[in-house]
Amino acid sequence: MIHRTTTRRASVAFSAALALTAGLALGGCSSTDAPADAPRLKVSGAFIPEPVNSDMAGGFLTVTNTGGAADTLTSVTSDISDDVQMHETKNQKMQQVKSFDVPANGELKLERGGSHLMLMKLKRTLKQGDKVTFELRFEDSEPIKVEVPVEARTHNPQHH
Repeated sequence: MIHRTTTRRASVAFSAALALTAGLALGGCSSTDAPADAPRLKVSGAFIPEPVNSDMAGGFLTVTNTGGAADTLTSVTSDISDDVQMHETKNQKMQQVKSFDVPANGELKLERGGSHLMLMKLKRTLKQGDKVTFELRFEDSEPIKVEVPVEARTHNPQHH
């Protein structure tokens, strides 16, 4: 009788362990994982040239999307300015825009002479060597915080 009870307990324990293992294996494929076609964003090359005046500054960076879905940069905040604007340059005219597209498997380049950020009414004078924090907010992806260095006025990474 003792042998039968021990065997039954072992059998029940084995079945429970098997069910738990199967549940864990299926859990790894759950919907909480990011879909294969979700945006995957990374920010690089961020900098602010030392401003020529204490009122405003330009901000430049690249958002790379290695995911299979596009996203949209909807706003940027900063510790140096309560008014960070997104600008595009078309036909040599600068205009404010509400958002920038970040294409699937592509890049959004904010660079000199093109689309860029404008930090208005600076809270302090920026000098080369300072660091500024940006928080980029997107339509679909989580916000990304970036520490941005203030570089020389002539800094242009395209020409290095």
